[in-house]
Amino acid sequence: MMQEMNLKGKKEELKGYIDKFPGTRMLVIGDIIMDEYIWGDVSRISPEAPVPIVEIRQETKRLGGAANVANNIVSLKGQTYLCGAVGDDINGREIAGIIKGLGLETDGIILDPSRCTSIKTRILGHNQQMIRIDREITKAIDQDITGQILKILKNKIEDIDAVIIADYGKGVITSTLMEGIRGLLEGTDIILGVDPKPKNFDYYHGIDVITPNHNEAGAFCRFEIRDEETLIRAGRHMLDELNCRSVLITQGKDGMTLFEKDAPPCHIPTMARKVFDVSGAGDTVIAAFCLGLAAGMDLKSAAVISNFAAGIVVGEVGTSVVTIDELKRVIDISV
Repeated sequence: MMQEMNLKGKKEELKGYIDKFPGTRMLVIGDIIMDEYIWGDVSRISPEAPVPIVEIRQETKRLGGAANVANNIVSLKGQTYLCGAVGDDINGREIAGIIKGLGLETDGIILDPSRCTSIKTRILGHNQQMIRIDREITKAIDQDITGQILKILKNKIEDIDAVIIADYGKGVITSTLMEGIRGLLEGTDIILGVDPKPKNFDYYHGIDVITPNHNEAGAFCRFEIRDEETLIRAGRHMLDELNCRSVLITQGKDGMTLFEKDAPPCHIPTMARKVFDVSGAGDTVIAAFCLGLAAGMDLKSAAVISNFAAGIVVGEVGTSVVTIDELKRVIDISV
């Protein structure tokens, strides 16, 4: 049986926990990506092929993947440290420069000369995405880089409240790395959260929180999530198979549903008032969810906060972040 989240009388409580975000300390580990946007106008079709001609008027670059998770944490005033591998190239150094500009340390961004920095180029005509071009190498990082990441975690372990794994399937997250992370966190109160990639679900056993979308959850469970019955079956299956504390399945326009052991599933309707682009929404969800838990929220309240945050970013075109003021404003309107 599904429960609906009741927010009556919780406005000040939620906002009070948000005020604690600046005291949280997060470590983000994962695939660091550059998101490139080429914005233009379309007024005619090419004479060479039946495709539109885009007249470029602007080009922008934004942090993507694990870097966008860190950017969301910074925007919500949490303290964070980013760890991952990029290519020893102009894009990798540009990402490091942007991260430094956010006031963060960059020694966790490891330059790997054997790979290129992952870059996703989106071409948009009249703010509508027309094509995406990916340039990347997805082979697993070598043992030396795995060791460097684990050494960084070991050195930071006394100074963090949560570790977020941002897995985009580009090679940073491996079974060896996850085994090392679980070993270092064993016996601590540090929260371990994962934004997953379906092909790597076997790596995520014994974690605290995992935030798949409904397609990723269905891929793991090997059946399509098409209604409440299959949704509940998928959530419970993931809890049992991964032996994790909670599963938060995001469902786009249908909101999200929280599953935890010894409690009925709790559905949280979407707070989005407009949806232009879901790019990066998962980054916002895992960032806000783990920030809430690190600030002392229970699972349901942290899920509500992440739902509000995701509802804000999907109203923007392109990868974006949410601020504390925006989050509080939406709570004032909605609760």
